Amino acid sequence: MTELEVLDILYNAFQLALRLAMPFLLTSMIVGVVIAIFQAATQINEQTMTFVPKFLSILVVMGFLGSSILATLQDFFRQMVALIAGG
Repeated sequence: MTELEVLDILYNAFQLALRLAMPFLLTSMIVGVVIAIFQAATQINEQTMTFVPKFLSILVVMGFLGSSILATLQDFFRQMVALIAGG
């Protein structure tokens, strides 16, 4: 295996990690901003108020995208096993 192939595998792995994490990060960020605006408008400074909505929104995203994320990870794993087995 050449250095170029290793770099290509690393690039694909980082790209996959970014694609899989992005929905969760964006959801958490959007919910956090909405809650922060609400807290600023009502002057309620409760730290736990941001945790529960973020947690619930991430669970909803996991419910919708969980199967496709698993399928994507399985495809990547199969590609890596094929590369290892193929030499």
